[in-house]
Amino acid sequence: MARHLITSAIPYINGIKHLGNLVGSQLPADLYARYLRGRGNEVMFICATDEHGTPAELAAAKAEKPVADYCAEMHDVQAEIAAGFRLSFDHFGRSSSAQNRALTQHFAKVLAEQGLIREVTEQQMYSKADGRFLPDRYIEGTCPNCGYDSARGDQCDNCTKQLDPVDLINPRSVISGSTDLEMRETKHLFLRQSAMKDKLAAWIDSKADWPVLTTSIAKKWLFDGDGLQDRGITRDLSWGVPAQFEGAPWEGMEGKVFYVWFDAPIEYIAATQELSAQDGTDWARWWRTDAGAEDVTYTQFMGKDNVPFHTLSFPATILGVNAAEGENWKLVDYIKSFNYLNYDGGQFSTSRGRGVFMDQALSLLPADYWRWWLLSHAPESADSEFTWENFQTSVNKDLADVLGNLVSRVTKFCNSKFGTEVPAEVVLTEREEALLAQFREGLAAYEKAMDAIQVRRSAEELRALWVLGNEYLQAAAPWSVVKTDEAAARGIIVFALNLIRLYAVLSRPFIPDAAQAIMTALDCEDWSWPEDLDAAIRTLPAGHAFTVPENLFRKVTDDEREDWANRFAGRRD
Repeated sequence: MARHLITSAIPYINGIKHLGNLVGSQLPADLYARYLRGRGNEVMFICATDEHGTPAELAAAKAEKPVADYCAEMHDVQAEIAAGFRLSFDHFGRSSSAQNRALTQHFAKVLAEQGLIREVTEQQMYSKADGRFLPDRYIEGTCPNCGYDSARGDQCDNCTKQLDPVDLINPRSVISGSTDLEMRETKHLFLRQSAMKDKLAAWIDSKADWPVLTTSIAKKWLFDGDGLQDRGITRDLSWGVPAQFEGAPWEGMEGKVFYVWFDAPIEYIAATQELSAQDGTDWARWWRTDAGAEDVTYTQFMGKDNVPFHTLSFPATILGVNAAEGENWKLVDYIKSFNYLNYDGGQFSTSRGRGVFMDQALSLLPADYWRWWLLSHAPESADSEFTWENFQTSVNKDLADVLGNLVSRVTKFCNSKFGTEVPAEVVLTEREEALLAQFREGLAAYEKAMDAIQVRRSAEELRALWVLGNEYLQAAAPWSVVKTDEAAARGIIVFALNLIRLYAVLSRPFIPDAAQAIMTALDCEDWSWPEDLDAAIRTLPAGHAFTVPENLFRKVTDDEREDWANRFAGRRD
């Protein structure tokens, strides 16, 4: 049994996430985790809320709540919505945990002892109107690279270029909107990424199987312009992991916290420690190569805007810490990155309330509808576009007409002609043998795509397997055969019932609720993967009782599509 560690980029705490966030990390990570579990592997699937930094402070201020209270409430909200989408995390942690504070400070101390942190006295934006230094995300302005007029002080959301506040054209305070800003002297800690450049480049070059999107972004940051730069890892904020702590190898960092992008990836490890504190799970066997993690395959999922931090900054942290005696931390093996899912000709945006948000989606339709559309349209090779017309077509044709219709026809026909027990043993005729040969080939293609984490291809291969069942039923036509040869009709329908069980097993990573509904109707708890297809097609024996399930998927009407398009055309307040 192989062991797989899976982490999804941890979502910011500043509000409910939109569908673009979901498909860019958490949902495909869940797909892969469910698939690997279905194949009998041991999986640890970790996520958390990212609770530090400017977004948390700004959101709490807008909600007129203490930031700690706001984060605690929003963690519960995000956890509930994640459960609504059936995200199967082994643990959904919090970056504000005691475990993350201790581990972040430990890593920083070790990095300093390795000569990889330096103190820098620099000029930083100070807002006279607000009476405080402004961390980078407290500043907005025009991006000097692409001209986007709402770029943040750390990064442009439009072109993903890393920025410093001084780079912005016409900068303004996010707090007050004031443009009365000036540069003042302050001291911060910097991670010496530049000293790790060669080691990082060699490590990235060794990952020949990584997606082009992942490696191209990493190498752009490594080599474009002046190459990889040192990165400030402290900020003038009150909420976060304190940069001045007992045993710290520096002084004068009171009132400063570690940069959210320094402590957030460390939460992957800390969240596993949080789980250990709850149930005694041995976290070290997943994260320490001297405690069993050398046998673990570690896969990360994220949107392309997160790639620089996971290919450079976080690996620099781990590689730097591992240079110290007794530090043996697991590095990522594979990074699956995604482009953007756009909405109605523009970008989804949490901060600007644009698009369909996760809670809104669940209020319209059950999770499986969204899971199927998002995964089958995952933005892998390029940005993809959500339109209500495409969503309606995909739901109606793929889910309702292909899978749902097959399950309904088979179970209802069997019930009407033979009752609610499997009416015979499976006996393969030439027609069934031919179908199994096609199915075996299609299953291999599905498994190959899933193993390679080719999300859209996996959806295509799964749908093709559903189509095989429909084509079989249509060609076999038991409703006609039963008129002249009841035994043959029984054979057809028994084969089809067992085929439906296979669809439940294979479809579970994509549409877990529908898969469960099928298995419940079949009164079956055998979720074993069809390693032996000839045996799997005989799982339901003669006399096994079943029920006719309710309609698995209803169709989206034209009126609903038009209503939803109008409702979500504007901004979420």
